[in-house]
Amino acid sequence: MMKDTSFSVTPSAASRIAHLIATEPAPEKTIFRVAVLGGGCSGFQYHFDLTTDPIEADDLVIREAGATVVVDETSLDLVRGSVLDYSESLVGAAFEIKNPQAASGCGCGNSFSVKL
Repeated sequence: MMKDTSFSVTPSAASRIAHLIATEPAPEKTIFRVAVLGGGCSGFQYHFDLTTDPIEADDLVIREAGATVVVDETSLDLVRGSVLDYSESLVGAAFEIKNPQAASGCGCGNSFSVKL
């Protein structure tokens, strides 16, 4: 497992992820995977998944407050320096990635393009 501090998780996000993992059928095996996929309105989109798939040797693994967050090596190139946060408001609750590499995004907050 790769050790890296180029992607971080806020206490709010870690707490929410730990809560979600605790409700899964196999919480001891469940991870929260962050990935970047092609598509969306701006070229790339963030993808969040609770999974029991194995952690790969080149994955970045962050363990904090009962949460295990995993980012694959390819996605990490596009989210390097980013912070995963979780916020609740009157209009809803959501995970959000604050990405310094994003040149633009769309209104949904889940799609972005990168600076060239």
